[in-house]
Amino acid sequence: MKLPENLHRLLRVPRLTGWRILGALAIAVGADGLQLLLGPFGWAFGDQAVDVMAMILTSWVIGFHWLLLPTFALELIPMLDDLPTWTACVIAVIALRKREQRSLPPAEKTIEI
Repeated sequence: MKLPENLHRLLRVPRLTGWRILGALAIAVGADGLQLLLGPFGWAFGDQAVDVMAMILTSWVIGFHWLLLPTFALELIPMLDDLPTWTACVIAVIALRKREQRSLPPAEKTIEI
């Protein structure tokens, strides 16, 4: 397989389903909650590990979106990582993806990749 084909497979946008939306929201709320609860203890590199896992799992569940990158960068700034940025970003990405999928022709809506 060629590199562009592999990259296309990694950056695919799956059709949003109820389970995908719930899964992405659970990942985001879980990441934000874990960082909020364990943040005051000053665990070294724990916040970054949670952010990396949140980015990977969210991209896997609802597909990669460019809004995930600034959220990931924002989580690296002290004190701002206590805000529910993952939750807000996932809600924004879901809203954008729903709007995109509503505007697709009916033939493209039924394709599950």
